[in-house]
Amino acid sequence: MSPTNLPVGHGSGHVTFLGAGPGDPGLLTLRAVEALAHADVLVAEPDVLDVVRVHAPPGVTVLSADADAPGASAGLAGTGTPQLAVVDEASTTAVLPASRDAANLVMQAARGGRRVVRAVTGDPGLDTCAAEEMLSCAAAGVTFEVVPGIATAVGVPAYAGVPLRDAEGTDVRFVDARTASDRCWSEVGASDCTVVVSTTLDAVAATAGELVTGGRKPDTPLTVTVGGTTTRQRTWTATLGTIAQTLKQAKVLPSPEGGRPVIAVVGERSAAAQRERLSWFESKPLFGWKVLVPRTKEQAASLSDQLRSYGAVPHEVPTIAVEPPRTPQQMERAVKGLVTGRYEWIAFTSVNAVKAVREKFEEYGLDARAFAGIKVAAVGEQTAQALIAFGVKPDLVPSGEQSAAGLLEDWPPYDPVFDPIDRVFLPRADIATETLVAGLIELGWEVDDVTAYRTVRASPPPAETREAIKGGGFDAVLFTSSSTVRNLVGIAGKPHNVTVIACIGPATAKTAEEHGLRVDVMSPEPSVQKLAEALADFGARRRSAALEAGDPVTRPSERRPGSRRRRTTSTT
Repeated sequence: MSPTNLPVGHGSGHVTFLGAGPGDPGLLTLRAVEALAHADVLVAEPDVLDVVRVHAPPGVTVLSADADAPGASAGLAGTGTPQLAVVDEASTTAVLPASRDAANLVMQAARGGRRVVRAVTGDPGLDTCAAEEMLSCAAAGVTFEVVPGIATAVGVPAYAGVPLRDAEGTDVRFVDARTASDRCWSEVGASDCTVVVSTTLDAVAATAGELVTGGRKPDTPLTVTVGGTTTRQRTWTATLGTIAQTLKQAKVLPSPEGGRPVIAVVGERSAAAQRERLSWFESKPLFGWKVLVPRTKEQAASLSDQLRSYGAVPHEVPTIAVEPPRTPQQMERAVKGLVTGRYEWIAFTSVNAVKAVREKFEEYGLDARAFAGIKVAAVGEQTAQALIAFGVKPDLVPSGEQSAAGLLEDWPPYDPVFDPIDRVFLPRADIATETLVAGLIELGWEVDDVTAYRTVRASPPPAETREAIKGGGFDAVLFTSSSTVRNLVGIAGKPHNVTVIACIGPATAKTAEEHGLRVDVMSPEPSVQKLAEALADFGARRRSAALEAGDPVTRPSERRPGSRRRRTTSTT
């Protein structure tokens, strides 16, 4: 959408200047999420665009503001004038003329009665562009508010395990290296305060030199953190005199990415011994691991969240696609039977089964009230949550193993005295096993076993993903069923031998081995949550072994191709 054709709003406009934090989506404040939910226009810096846009409504107009765009004077703290790119529904961008800066667009949208959210990295109070835009709003009589965010210079050291103050109460100074004057360097160099410097990776050595020239001792400790608060975070500990050599030995510089922003903390609190004890984020068991999750986004939501809590970067690749049954008449009769009282129970074995029934309900103009008087069973927490979201609270969820067998353990036998109807409706996939049907019949129930949906092999993922799978770009892959093994290999190829293979159980592990894969991790229980825990335990042991041996902690994908020895299956 062209910014000259923004939707016309009603009433007076309003601007929210919002701090999106240093990069971790979890650091957005509740007030920020609330403001984003009511935005008509979202103007965000590229570094935080993905962080904030997920909380904006579907119809929002999204624009990316880049202070480092051509024609804008660069500045870490927003000293340049951000240029704009419109992000349309296809996620493409179009660079606007230099005159179309963020301040102009914010004012135009607000005058049109729109609710504008202007999101900046860190905190608006430390962003000079935001301050200038606030002054423009004030001069034009446009109402605005400020939603503070976690400042990058504060949040990044916290994630790096570098406290800025302690019981001794040392002063803290914040310095932007790009705009710092000689007087500033002299003042912080001559003091013993903790100095937090915003700079770039290739300017760290020059920054250290400025501090030494200003009076700091060359053996003063410092830490340098890039990609702070994200799973791309990396921190180096050195001294003012050795940081240049440290970055060179780590093969960080020279690099085309030398212009990446970093936070450097100078002072005794950034000493290596202290950071080793306080580095809580980078020491997570799967920190930075790129983990392939061969499930749909809906299925993988809770699993991906769990992996992120271990520091991993989940990458969801669907291996199956869900389609309606070839003959829908059986499903239609069963749904009508729910309304007419044909069933005593309905049993859902998957989220897709819930979705299929819900879609039929909506097709007939029904809602959750149609379940009145019918007992509902669900296999697994995710299936139960899908029912609750539909407005139905399950009467039966397995107390033990979350599977068809676990459901049968708790399912009551048919009793003609207490059960007026002896029939169960079982909507399921076309490839489901017969375990549940046979078990219910053995308990005395009649079962309407209905194909609610078909599962077919998904389309191949993008070429980049396929190359990463076959070339060792992923650190681990989680297989949650035998079909995910077969389908992933079929649509994308066999994972590289450096990739850690984790399987949910013996049957899945056997299928993986039949496809030439070495299984490293096997879940102690048939649960995706336990599978993720087992992978985290594997990562923690791997990290501990490297530290005990005095080796650097690396990810599996960082190993040289072919250097990894074949091993027997490792279970946890």
